[in-house]
Amino acid sequence: MRLCIPIALALGALLTAAQIGAARAEDMSAGRKKAVQCQACHGLDGKAKVPDAPNLAGQNEQYLAKALGDYKSGARQNDMMSLIAPKLSDQDIADLAAYYAGLPAVSGG
Repeated sequence: MRLCIPIALALGALLTAAQIGAARAEDMSAGRKKAVQCQACHGLDGKAKVPDAPNLAGQNEQYLAKALGDYKSGARQNDMMSLIAPKLSDQDIADLAAYYAGLPAVSGG
């Protein structure tokens, strides 16, 4: 009986990790679709296409979500982002953050 409890806990942890992984894959897939509107400046691959835009690939997911939320609320200002971000839902922000964070980081500048 004592052996069953650790096994049950381990199985529960594995199932939770699998569910989180599946949800993350869905978020990334949805984020990729939504990133089409971002690609002119940030690139679909997260590598900036214009000098003033930052690379987003591999950036911290929580940071990306906070930055987008701040642009949406007006707490952070940028001419282009102030036009784009207010139209994003909380789910859009989460999906975009998951997508760009899940890309390989841009190296070499």
